[in-house]
Amino acid sequence: MLDALPGFIVALLIGLLVGIDRERRKAQQHTTSVGGIRTFTLIALAGAVTASLSQSFASPWIYGLGGLAVTAIMIAGYIVDTKSHPENRGLTTEVAGLAVFLLGGMAIVGDRNMAVVLGIITSAVLAYKQTLHQLVGKIGEDDLYAILKLLIASFIILPILPNHTVDPWNAINPYKVWWLVILISGLSLIGYVATRWLGPGRGTAVTGLLGGLVSSTAVALTFARRSRDEEDEYPAGADSLASGVMLSWVVMFIRIMVIVAVVHLPLLQPVLWPMGVMGLASAAAAGVFYWISARHHQPAHDEIPLKNPFSLVSATKFALFFTAVLVAVRITQQRAPGNAIYAVAGLAGLTDVDAITLSMSRQAGAGGVLIVATNAIAIAALANTVVKAGIISTLASASLRIRVLLATAAIIFVGGLTFWIR
Repeated sequence: MLDALPGFIVALLIGLLVGIDRERRKAQQHTTSVGGIRTFTLIALAGAVTASLSQSFASPWIYGLGGLAVTAIMIAGYIVDTKSHPENRGLTTEVAGLAVFLLGGMAIVGDRNMAVVLGIITSAVLAYKQTLHQLVGKIGEDDLYAILKLLIASFIILPILPNHTVDPWNAINPYKVWWLVILISGLSLIGYVATRWLGPGRGTAVTGLLGGLVSSTAVALTFARRSRDEEDEYPAGADSLASGVMLSWVVMFIRIMVIVAVVHLPLLQPVLWPMGVMGLASAAAAGVFYWISARHHQPAHDEIPLKNPFSLVSATKFALFFTAVLVAVRITQQRAPGNAIYAVAGLAGLTDVDAITLSMSRQAGAGGVLIVATNAIAIAALANTVVKAGIISTLASASLRIRVLLATAAIIFVGGLTFWIR
């Protein structure tokens, strides 16, 4: 008898959690609609009791009839409420009541932990109504298509790809290549959604951080051009822009570590040293520039033109580039073992650090030497940093160029030291 007690307690807590939000909503709308804290607690208890009885008597009809009864009560309450308050015509409370009933039953006969998780998610969806509506309002048609394409790439294209190598060098596994493409696209998409969610007007620091999740190169390019446009109007604004550029580079180093951790966790420990040191150097430079800009009340540069980073075309291009890097790394290992792999890493890092990071992480996971993979990733990151510094040097104002080049020299110096200090 007491064995079922934890399940009933979980069901009651789920009902209370969801009921608190509905009770608060009723008070805000000044309605007497069905579905407050007591109602939802009783609905969850009804789900638990009927599920327990169905289990005891081996008859699912008891639980099914309980669900029909709760549905009928919620429908009746909805009809009464819409007659007295015609402006409140949403079905959220009624659907939430049915969900709580099902979760109450799940706490008894299903996965109790999953019932708790889903109960919390249900409560969060109800509580963050306004935030979710604002987020949806910021999603454009192109953004929706990009999300759908990512889902197509993940759940339609990925399962049909062969999960074995298909090339003479035993390097290209289409399934694993496409999975890694989805990983990179997903990380970029998360950064893009965060940028759209927070919106403009957040200042250079947040713009650099969020922009770095999508493309630190785009941040460098945009801020470089902006520094020229604003050099006459804001001659001291270079510190603010330099802070944003450095923060986007911090995100790049963190992103590399996240990719390594996902693909081959044992590689993270050796990679943590060079990436952490260079990331800290970038963060220190960002902090200095931010402090100077704050002292001089320099303007916040709020907006950065970022497009949605995912499309099937761009994903395919990245897959092809990543495949080329994979083949180059494998051929180099077979025909020119030793330091030649570092040349490949440096060349790949000139255009995209993600591809070589994924490639070396996979090689390490397949039995490669961790220190070689670590050095290759560090070289690629340094090469990519030099390229972005070159963009700044070519396109930025003299003030921004000097600041970024000084910070880049520091990053390269501490990054180089990691090759000898281990």
